[in-house]
Amino acid sequence: MYTPNTPEERRAMLEVIGVQRMEDLFSDVPAKYRYPQMNLPPAMTEMEAAEEMQSLADANLTVRDFASFLGAGAYHHYVPAVVDHILRRGEFYTAYTPYQPEVSQGTLHAIFEFQSLVCALTGMEVSNASMYDGATAVAEAVNMAYHVFRGKRPKAVLSSALHPQALATVHTYYDASDREIVVPHEGDPTADPMSLLDAVDDRTSLVMVQYPDFFGRVYDFTELAEAVHAKGALFGIAVNPLALGLLKAPGDMGADIVTAEGQPLGIPLSFGGPYLGIFATRKKYVRKMAGRIVGETVDTRGQRAYVLTLTAREQHIRRARATSNICTNNALMALAATVYLGLLGKEGLRKVAELNYHKAHYAAQRLAGLEGYELAFPEAPFFNEFTLKTPLPVAEINRRLLDYGIFGGYDLSQDFPSLDRHMLVAVTEMNTKDEIDLLAAALDEIAREAAA
Repeated sequence: MYTPNTPEERRAMLEVIGVQRMEDLFSDVPAKYRYPQMNLPPAMTEMEAAEEMQSLADANLTVRDFASFLGAGAYHHYVPAVVDHILRRGEFYTAYTPYQPEVSQGTLHAIFEFQSLVCALTGMEVSNASMYDGATAVAEAVNMAYHVFRGKRPKAVLSSALHPQALATVHTYYDASDREIVVPHEGDPTADPMSLLDAVDDRTSLVMVQYPDFFGRVYDFTELAEAVHAKGALFGIAVNPLALGLLKAPGDMGADIVTAEGQPLGIPLSFGGPYLGIFATRKKYVRKMAGRIVGETVDTRGQRAYVLTLTAREQHIRRARATSNICTNNALMALAATVYLGLLGKEGLRKVAELNYHKAHYAAQRLAGLEGYELAFPEAPFFNEFTLKTPLPVAEINRRLLDYGIFGGYDLSQDFPSLDRHMLVAVTEMNTKDEIDLLAAALDEIAREAAA
């Protein structure tokens, strides 16, 4: 039962603190941010709220039959039933933070396997137990590089082809700090990745790119990594983990830090979350890595056991010396990725990646052959996503596509004003040939009607 503080108790607490009113506790917050207009609907009774939620749920049933070509960081992949079945087992579903290894061996073992799979997938040496999401992981990569150089290199150079939400998260983290965040050619998707070197100097701790990048393009960053290392900085790559079933591992390119949004690995779209941040690095940087790590050891009986290790670097142990404020992980989502990868195995993951690759290339060929449409980057290799130039504003096309039972691609003009009439089209193993052909026919008809 919840027992609120009485008015007398509140007055006593405020008096001890040394303020007159509850509002005075927020005096350090700028006035314009203290009590923002929330623009909330009128209050409902429980019965009315339940009815509203049911109507929303019923609406979801109608969109299940829509063909979706929307990606931009969150993808519609098939999730085997066993993933959800294991997630919902009480041992995992209700598990608390595994500080006590003697009662948490199952959870710790699962996290250890997740870390091992991430290392195998990325070609790195160590992984943490996961992070909040892919954008947070990128921000933590910037933070880790800063601490590797003990604050003497406060500058991070980020590719303009990183996911806009990752860039926004980095700015949120550091714009009010002593860090320097540089995004050369921001808003210009045509910039050569090698041009990032022009911004690298002896104050640079990290250069970060994306693979495949936000526009779907795939580059081999080996040469760039070598050049960055020659200038004394670390090199980071944010990846689509599913693409690594087919493409070269970032560790083989010379990456020092690898991050990822783990949603493609057995995690449903779920209206935007919860998702999974993946973070891996070289062993020599392990003590600067944020989050928690599960290690393997031997108990007093000589049996294999698992424990949280290196936790002294975490905020909840030594906040004044912490390298990050993240001291937790998305354990349930990490378990989903572990089950998914374990179920598919190396060959299964490659087959799923190949399906994504070939279906996307079939779609690109079909759409680029339509009158008024063309690929924005026809020479660039891509995985399961590509940028399409359109004859009409993308928002208008997407509204029209709904009449055909199709969710269209991402409108790039939302983040890149120079990319007006550019659609980011995602194709996964869930898209059938019939759906791709339907998209092509619908786009063709929309263009012809507009031209008439």
